[in-house]
Amino acid sequence: MTQLSMHSPVGDLTISEDDGAIVSLDWGWGALQTETPLLLEAKRQLERFFDGDLKQFDLPLRPYGTKFRKQVWDGMLRIPYGRTETYGKIAESVGAPARTVGGACGANPIPILIPCHRVLAANGGMGGYSGDGGVETKVLLLRLEGALL
Repeated sequence: MTQLSMHSPVGDLTISEDDGAIVSLDWGWGALQTETPLLLEAKRQLERFFDGDLKQFDLPLRPYGTKFRKQVWDGMLRIPYGRTETYGKIAESVGAPARTVGGACGANPIPILIPCHRVLAANGGMGGYSGDGGVETKVLLLRLEGALL
């Protein structure tokens, strides 16, 4: 697995690639840095996203997880930039309880690229966020996209 780190408005991020696909995005600076074409493209797209110039990522993603979690993550990928969806609505689409969707969101290995920040509680509350900074980071990402004023 190769990694490349970058600075961002939500802190340092490390993008990991395995066998031609992005497999994780983690907060913090990775120890080993490798500039592959895919990692450089992912960094470029993330920089454009944070600059407000990119609304949809075009990268091969291969998150490791259970079949159920992958279904939830696929559901999150269908939430458009600048929009939000509820845990319950995603749960309905995969035929599962909302609480299990929250667990899958928290286990998302590729946050931002798989936009778990766009998933909110039914009452309009933020719910949680597993990235550094927790809900504050979620709010920052939603404001960046114009989903929150």
